Amino acid sequence: MKTAAQLISDKKNKDVISIAPHRPVIDALIILAEYKIGALVVMDKDKMVGIFSERDYAREVVLNGKSSKVTKIEEVMTKKVLTGQGKDTFEKVMSVMAEHHIRHLPIMENNKLIGMLSLGDVAKEMIIYQQGLIKELESYVKQ
Repeated sequence: MKTAAQLISDKKNKDVISIAPHRPVIDALIILAEYKIGALVVMDKDKMVGIFSERDYAREVVLNGKSSKVTKIEEVMTKKVLTGQGKDTFEKVMSVMAEHHIRHLPIMENNKLIGMLSLGDVAKEMIIYQQGLIKELESYVKQ
């Protein structure tokens, strides 16, 4: 069973895509669209201070009638960020995401951010894992 760190190393784009808290929301939206992703880690120098997602935009900006051009990320980001550890299994990561109704989970190793996993990343791995189990069981049954 793969770990969160292994899933990150398997990703096509391993880089952590982030934004500074003082930047306007419109900058985050441009980055989200450019990379076709749903969330950004908010970094103040080398420290993770939050996460900004499409949900944050919808709930904190659009529904409150705020302007994307003047509202700063730090005003609308999620500040209490759940994280996973590099050694966590993908099943544990998926469980945390499901339990807390989140779609993106930053992964830490030795107190350093090593990447971000999406629900799609872990669901893809679950499918691969289950297909492997099915093949093993079919092989066992045929013996």
